[in-house]
Amino acid sequence: MPFLGEIAGTWEPVHAERRAAWELYVELITRVTVVELQPDEGLIREALTSMYSLFASTREILRKYGPEVAPLGRADAVTFGGLAVGVLNGALRPLLAKWHPALAAWEAKRPDAVDPVQHERDWDRLPELRASLAEARTTLAQLAKVLADVAGAAYLLPPDTPDPEKQGGGVS
Repeated sequence: MPFLGEIAGTWEPVHAERRAAWELYVELITRVTVVELQPDEGLIREALTSMYSLFASTREILRKYGPEVAPLGRADAVTFGGLAVGVLNGALRPLLAKWHPALAAWEAKRPDAVDPVQHERDWDRLPELRASLAEARTTLAQLAKVLADVAGAAYLLPPDTPDPEKQGGGVS
């Protein structure tokens, strides 16, 4: 699959894809999936849960718009369905499959007297997890830019969001 930044110019979306793109765009830009959770804010568990919830949101959008977002006649072209499923399976699923159980194992070791936030911050693998989240966030910011373009909407992310025009990275 080409880099996400190269997709917008090659995609000729149908009306249903534009509507679906808007809905997924809203899901992405209103979560910590593309807006970094600072080290002194919340829990990393919240970020993983937010990313995980994109599976349900995306499935709902795909069901709502049906085969129009992945038409047979465009099997070799970019479609909303192909792009959405590709990002879920290529970027999010590997991250979540690795880090959900690892973090859960660490959380299970928390003594009753230790605050959950402090326990998470004490985890020696936290920097590695944050780096993985940052990589996924770059891919999701690129996806958000493509979806905004397809939907005909402004790119509404804050200035400190990874710039999809300057960052590499694609979806496998």
